[in-house]
Formats: sequence, structure tokens, C-alpha cells
Amino acid sequence: MNTAQVRTAEIFREAVRANAVALILGHNHSSGDPTPSADDIALTRGVVGAGQLLDIAVLDHVVLAQGRYLSMREQGLGLSTGPGRY
Repeated sequence: MNTAQVRTAEIFREAVRANAVALILGHNHSSGDPTPSADDIALTRGVVGAGQLLDIAVLDHVVLAQGRYLSMREQGLGLSTGPGRY
């Protein structure tokens, strides 16, 4: 499997139910390479935008792969790091 479809609404469903103010996304790459794909980055940007509408901050999107990880926030990929944002 080299792709997965996810609906933004499903990502936020439990966060809304729990009245959460923030969340962290995470998924694994079975390839062993934690480098995010263009689709991963686009998804992150879309989720961040939806979170802004819902007033739920997306703190990070972490990709796991065979004992390694990549933080998209640390890499400056798809997450806002401007003033007033988490």
C-alpha cells in the first residue's frame, strides 16, 4: 500500500467531541523512509486550515518509519509557525 485516503472531518471528529484545543497528527510509512510525500504535506496544510476554522490547533504531523520519525513542524513543512500559532 503506498497511499491512503483520509477525510478531514474524520480527523477532527473525536477532537470536536472531546472539546480539544489542539491535536497532533501521526502516521507511518511502511517503506521505512519517514520523508513526507507531497500528498502528506498537502493533507497537513488542509488539516491546518480546517483546524483554524474550528479553533483547533494542529501542533505537528509526525511520520514514523522503522524506528525513525520526522516532525513536519521541525522541518517547516505544512504547518504555520507564525506569531500567535502553536
